Amino acid sequence: MFARPAGQTAVVDCPICSKHVRPSDINAHLDAGCATHIVEEGADEANGTGTAGSSTKRPTPPPSSPSLGSSSQQKRSASSFFQTPAAKRQQSTSAATNGASGTHGTPSASQGVKSTMSTFTLPITTQGAAGGSKKRTFEEGPGQSSPPQPDGDRGDDGGGRIHTNGEVAPTNGAAPPPSSAQAALPSAKRSRTQRAAPLAERMRPQSLDDVCGQELVGPNGVLRALIESDRVPSMILWGGSGTGKTTIARCIAQRVGSRFVEMNATSSGGVAECKKLFQDAANELSLTGRKTILFCDEIHRFSKAQQDVFLKPVEAGTITLIGATTENPSFRVVNALLSRCRTFTLASLTKEDVQRILARAVLEETGVRVGEAVVEAGGEAGGETQDDTRAHTDSDSTPNASHTKPNGLGAALSPLIDHELLAYLAAFSDGDARTALNLLELAMSIAARPTNDPGKALTKDDLKAALTKTLVYDRAGDQHYDTISAFHKSVRGSDPDATLYYLARMLQSGEDPLFVARRMVVIASEDVGLADSSLLPLATAAYTATQQIGMPEARIPLAHCAVALALAPKSTRAYRGLNNAFAALREPGVASLPIPIHLRNAPTRLMKDLGYGKEYKYNPNYVNGRVRQDYLPDDLLGRSFLEARDLGTAVDPDLED
Repeated sequence: MFARPAGQTAVVDCPICSKHVRPSDINAHLDAGCATHIVEEGADEANGTGTAGSSTKRPTPPPSSPSLGSSSQQKRSASSFFQTPAAKRQQSTSAATNGASGTHGTPSASQGVKSTMSTFTLPITTQGAAGGSKKRTFEEGPGQSSPPQPDGDRGDDGGGRIHTNGEVAPTNGAAPPPSSAQAALPSAKRSRTQRAAPLAERMRPQSLDDVCGQELVGPNGVLRALIESDRVPSMILWGGSGTGKTTIARCIAQRVGSRFVEMNATSSGGVAECKKLFQDAANELSLTGRKTILFCDEIHRFSKAQQDVFLKPVEAGTITLIGATTENPSFRVVNALLSRCRTFTLASLTKEDVQRILARAVLEETGVRVGEAVVEAGGEAGGETQDDTRAHTDSDSTPNASHTKPNGLGAALSPLIDHELLAYLAAFSDGDARTALNLLELAMSIAARPTNDPGKALTKDDLKAALTKTLVYDRAGDQHYDTISAFHKSVRGSDPDATLYYLARMLQSGEDPLFVARRMVVIASEDVGLADSSLLPLATAAYTATQQIGMPEARIPLAHCAVALALAPKSTRAYRGLNNAFAALREPGVASLPIPIHLRNAPTRLMKDLGYGKEYKYNPNYVNGRVRQDYLPDDLLGRSFLEARDLGTAVDPDLED
């Protein structure tokens, strides 16, 4: 605090507005919202005239106002918490009388004044008689707070997030207009964020009607029916990359008007962050009645212990969980959580779906309709000329009008961006809309780049060559097992072409070559088997060569072994015989049949005295090793497990006669 030297009227600096105020008036000054009792520099402070009336920067009400009288009338304790109930009632009655007899149109100190103390106190507002607002005082008590605000009047940002300053909008829905600086800052920030966002993010659908290629949220979709009936269950969205998992979750939250919280399992704070989110959701539900939708992307990246944390909130209905995963949930999501959620499988987008998305993106970015027909949310748009379409697009508002030309790419669309290129990109993306849109953005940027040499104009082949692609392959997911399964079945079916294709696909995508070599060792015994026993050493040698030389040279011995296995004759006698033996062990009592006593080991004298191995005939001691001796338990004598044929006897009806 600032104090003046002796001989002058003592003043202090207000901790809120830093104005000079006499110590006796500091409480009244704070109660008035720092609008009164200001001592100006150069005022006659010695005779006590430095009051609110001397302030030239802040206007004060006329002295006739009961609430803005002299300092003796304004001075009171900082809080009425320690007053007796009788004093409180008397003060409330006096305040009501003064308010009724005051000058009409003159606001009181606690009414209509924008407090600068909002950063220190929570300005909970109540609706006044004239539509104004006042700060709740201690006299009103905890039972006289403002009534609950409807969802439309709450101080959120439209996306289900409460403002960080803790303010609540007035009940009439009319928020005070922000200053020009405050209004300009968010707009510029959104504009910069939008310009920096990739094309895939800018083209993200904002409603379920704009989602393309997923029948689940179509007009007759199962998930669409649940959403429209406001019965959104906890669910697991299983689908590949770029199929719309995140988009559908955001559209669901926007459609039902719930509070939406998004988290990613790869960057979350673990159990502690999840518990905090659950507590916030419980508070939101108890205070406002609004549900919370928790979208957890890559939920399969959570450990089993972390997934167990979701069980109680999901079962109690505290949150509605929407988990997104690219992995098979039956393997990567715990059964307890899976039983509490509905699992929806998102189909991979077809080439036509991706091409439609690309054409819509070009239309949004440039106003030019590319392709024979572009199906919009309202139907088909075909048969229009390019000029007519451009005029139609510029005059009509689109669902994502703010996305139009955010990066200036659509200033002059290159003729290279045509229907053929969109079809090429759609086939290139393997059903991934995000990949297709990223490739389209790259193609538009390259095509719009000026060339220094007019004689070397960019061609469509040059543009295609510039678009590189990473094969969509997950070494730990379903594609890992699906591809190796296709490779194994191609070798078994004696198709060397398919064998080489799947081998190259795995190696190109970064699959571990030793994993492929180990599988070929298995194939050599399982499928070739007794038909050519020399291929088992060949497969083992291929594994050793791969281990010693590594990639990329290891691809050659791998291809050698794979083709040899595919062209070799096949025999599954040993493999099927082993399966027959396993099937016998599943029969009651077969697994515990006693070993014949002449086949038992006799390492000790006691075992020899018991007759273990006594009647055993050592075959090498006999001519051609032939003896009369039983080896199976007595209950299995005469039973055969090894079949006489190398392959089966079924006939494929699809084969031509």
